[in-house]
Amino acid sequence: MTNIAIDAMGGDFGEKPIIEGVVQALREREFNAILVGNPQKLKTLIPQDLNKFIQYEEANDVFAMDENSTDALKRKDSSIYKAIELVKTRKAKAVVSAGHSGATMSLATLRLGRLSNVARPAIATLMPNIHSRTLVLDVGANVDCKSEHLFQFAIMGEAYAKEILNIKKPRLALLSNGEEECKGNELTKETHQLLKQLPNFIGNAEGKDIFNGSIDVLVCDGFNGNILLKTGEGVASVITKLLKQEIQKSFLAKVGYLLAKPAFRELKTHIDYEEYGGAPLLGIKECVIISHGKSGPKAIKNAIFQALNFSQSNINSVIEKELYNYETK
Repeated sequence: MTNIAIDAMGGDFGEKPIIEGVVQALREREFNAILVGNPQKLKTLIPQDLNKFIQYEEANDVFAMDENSTDALKRKDSSIYKAIELVKTRKAKAVVSAGHSGATMSLATLRLGRLSNVARPAIATLMPNIHSRTLVLDVGANVDCKSEHLFQFAIMGEAYAKEILNIKKPRLALLSNGEEECKGNELTKETHQLLKQLPNFIGNAEGKDIFNGSIDVLVCDGFNGNILLKTGEGVASVITKLLKQEIQKSFLAKVGYLLAKPAFRELKTHIDYEEYGGAPLLGIKECVIISHGKSGPKAIKNAIFQALNFSQSNINSVIEKELYNYETK
């Protein structure tokens, strides 16, 4: 079975929602979970019948969310450092962490290393559209980018769409302030010319195109991507709250809600980030899944499923092969 290292002490709410997510995942799929943290605290949260799937890696330090990610390399007893080391030493195939994302990225890059011909790793995340999901990258790993970085993000995103999302010909687009080729800043214009080499590149896309189902993969720098992601999460949260407020205003609205409850439940499922669990760090030699700091059990469970799917795929070899092909042209 596949070994997954879990940073059990990271996250905004401590170990309880993380362990609950691990338990939920084990109820649905078999794998070996290596829980990194304080074993005395963690063992009490594991049901007896699941003990055979659990191992423990002791870590007495937790890297706090407000700390500087550049210090992560010095904190060798932290749960995230030890979780990354389990992957480096081949004791685990993947790591899942809802802890400090900057520390996770730094440690993954420095301790695990980048794939051949990858200049910068990128965080890829799934956002809902009217048909399914849109993969967006980068959403925070790289604030300042060059056109060659965005080109590599496109290769990595396309590979993820094919290998993990099972999209045979993913429609690839570049985030800009207009669909026309002449639109955008200098970085966008330069990147557009590079992306023309890719058969699945369909041109520039605006922010609205993420949600209308017209594209499968959207490429952008980490600054704009992170703003895009947080804005999308904020809008989804506001819509949910506004609907609840309006439903409470009248008896007819409450009756209508009861009749349409299955549809509202389906909508919530579609826009809930916890359904996707976490964001893979693409371009790293092994599998690293970064979850939201506020992740609940469902998000952790789905992040683990992402880690299992990723670690059992050929995505990294596909990325290296594709980048090599374009580098040698």
